[in-house]
Formats: sequence, C-alpha cells, structure tokens
Amino acid sequence: MSMGIFVSIASYCDPVLPFTLERAAAMASDPAGLHFGVVDQSPAGSPRPFLPTGGARLSQVQLDVADARGPCWARAIAMSLYDGEAWFLQLDSHMDFDPGWDERLVAQAQELGAPARDLVLTTYPDAFRFVDGQPVRQPTASGVLAQVLRPGTTFATDHPVLSFEAQPVQSSVALPAFHVGAGCLFAPGRIAQQLPYDPWLYFHGEEQAYALRLYTHGWDLFHVPGLPIHHLYNDPGSGAPPRPLHWDAAHDALRQTGWWSLEQRSRARLAALVAGEDLGVYGLGSARTLAAYADFCGIDYAARTLAPRAFTPRLP
Repeated sequence: MSMGIFVSIASYCDPVLPFTLERAAAMASDPAGLHFGVVDQSPAGSPRPFLPTGGARLSQVQLDVADARGPCWARAIAMSLYDGEAWFLQLDSHMDFDPGWDERLVAQAQELGAPARDLVLTTYPDAFRFVDGQPVRQPTASGVLAQVLRPGTTFATDHPVLSFEAQPVQSSVALPAFHVGAGCLFAPGRIAQQLPYDPWLYFHGEEQAYALRLYTHGWDLFHVPGLPIHHLYNDPGSGAPPRPLHWDAAHDALRQTGWWSLEQRSRARLAALVAGEDLGVYGLGSARTLAAYADFCGIDYAARTLAPRAFTPRLP
C-alpha cells in the first residue's frame, strides 16, 4: 500500500481547479505523496489540468458537460481512481490550503486513533476569497466548525432532505459529529473501497446519505480544530469568475435527462436508504442502527422528527 494521500476532486467548469491543484501540492509537506484523482467536466475542447509540481501524481477523467450527470456521479468516478493510498481526502475543486496541511490532517486523524480506527474528519470549511489575485482567509472561528441542522429546518412531506450549516465552536479538541461535508472529508484510504460513493444520488441529500452509511457501518465522525483547508464560495465577493452549476438552464438544455429528473430520483434514493431498503454496497451497515443515530443526534428518520440537540454541536 502507498503511504500517501489520495485527493478526490470532482470539478464542473471550474476556473479555480488549476489553482486548487497547484496550491495543494505547493503547500503540502510531502507533495510527492499526493495522488490527485480528478473528474473534470468541461466544455468540449477545454484544456486538461496540468500535473501539479513537486512530484505529485495526477489521474484524471475529462467529460463533456453534456454528458455530466451531477456531483455525486462525478464524485463516484473520482473515488474509483483511488490506488491503495493510506489516506483519502475528498475535496471540492475550489480550495486553498495552509502550509503542511497534509501532515496536519494525518496527525489529527492519528490522535483520534486512525488508521486502525474507522473515522472521518469533516466539515464545511471556512471561506477564502481572492483579493488582487491572492487568496485571503475569511475565518469564522479559531476552534471547530461543527455541522448542525440549519435553524428552522423541518422534514418536508415528500422527501427526507434536510439543510445543514457549520457553527463555530471555541474548542481546542475534536468534537464528535453526526454530519459530513462532502467538499472536505478525510479518512483512512480503505473508505474508498468499503464505502464507495453512490452514483445514483444527485446533490441534495448526498451528505445525509453518506453520514448515515458511515455511522451505521461503525465509522466515527469528527470535526477538528484548526482545519487547514479553506473553501471558495460561488458568490459575487469571491474575487473569482463565477462558475456555472450543473443545473444551470443553458447546460441542462444540452442533456436528454434534465437535472430535475436526477434530483427526483436522488430524493427517492435517499428515502429508500433511510427506509432500510437493500441498496447493496450503497446501503446502510449493521454495526449501528438508525435508532441509535436518532438517540445520538436527534434526527429521527423513522418518526420524521428533529430534536433540539440536532441544532446544536455535540460536546466532547
């Protein structure tokens, strides 16, 4: 087994992808230990991403936007490029990194018992933006960003998709978590083979599905202090060119199957998961139950109720 980090990135028409690859390699303690698995969904004829500097490895799949079937489908393809690395990191394609980010993530995971222990470090990272072409941090907390239900969230009558946010918590130690951020997820490398990403999901609900699969398969989730990765949000203040999204009307018009059909299928897929239907390798595990998950965090899919503790971070 390689002792490096596999970095899974699904990109959609993202002008920041080259920056993300270069910064990840440039800021790593061991760039030669990085293996990037990139699914680049771009218009036909677009240039392919260049190999990052420092000896990093790049495996890539390039797809025309007309053939793209949504974020989860692309993440599943990217995960399939995993090649036995000791560690797995799933990222969005518009990220920045602190010096030594790779060493820090490994150390944080090891402090919690990995790689022997099945665990995931994850959250919605703090933002950065570009000012005069340079990345500038926009920190919200010096401690932990803990994912909880967004205030006012309720179960809809026709699907189980919920809304989450990251709340800053002044903590110098890792906090137990009950949700994952799909754009920043670090774990022992075996996660890629034990819990492959579900390509039949679309986007909304993907994090709920993966959190439930991890939890019921016995994996522990954590939010850690001082996360060394930062996210560029797609808003007018980002300082970067706006990037199109898979569901934008002009792109959707290129496809025989529109995004709304994929979204409806995805909602049904999540409903089937929480109902305990047999989804094969993409289904729930047997190490823990959904009832135990409800006791842990207050999200009860069977009763379709949300307890107050689902809206507040877990304490150590």
